[in-house]
Amino acid sequence: MARKAWDVEFTAYPEEVGTLRHLVRQRLSDWGLDEIVDTAQLCVSELVSNVVTHVGPGTPGALTLSLNGTHLRIEVQDPDARALPTLVAAEADAEGGRGMALVEALTDRWGVQLHEDRKVTWCELATGLASPAVVMVEPSVTRAEALLDMYATLRPPTCRYEPGLGRVGRTVAEESVIDVITDFLRWLRVHGCDADEVLDRAQSRYEATLSSSRR
Repeated sequence: MARKAWDVEFTAYPEEVGTLRHLVRQRLSDWGLDEIVDTAQLCVSELVSNVVTHVGPGTPGALTLSLNGTHLRIEVQDPDARALPTLVAAEADAEGGRGMALVEALTDRWGVQLHEDRKVTWCELATGLASPAVVMVEPSVTRAEALLDMYATLRPPTCRYEPGLGRVGRTVAEESVIDVITDFLRWLRVHGCDADEVLDRAQSRYEATLSSSRR
């Protein structure tokens, strides 16, 4: 089953939380992850409500769901890198203060990624899915990862690929792949090779490996 990363933009108002919960239920059901729907909805509610309360109503934000190995990763982005979520030991009769404590209790891990113009608060839940180890040990994938690691040393420090950074990390990795392909195409041209022919052969070989893996 294809479980491609999914995201949606929202405006942080209390009434928006219900809409996002509905979208999360629908997406996770489509992914066959019904067993963790309720927990994921609670986490989304707390993370989005945290933006409403501590950054302010009307704040533009984005919600992303993706798979990180065998875990569901939930990310909520907002433009305020100063208002950081913290764990608070709330009193039993307190009306607030339990948000991140609840996320801490429900998830395997959570954290915050800070950027110049935004922050991303994330958490991860175990899904019970089988480990994708078979993908990790494919020789072609291993070679590609090794090449990206080496190529990253040639890039400016602010542009280097850093694994494990969710959507941001994947975006930088994609740009690195494009750079690698571009450099190879230039090499082919300098050496008098037909770049289009090479790309066609590479595409054919890639499609052949996909067909073999489905058998």
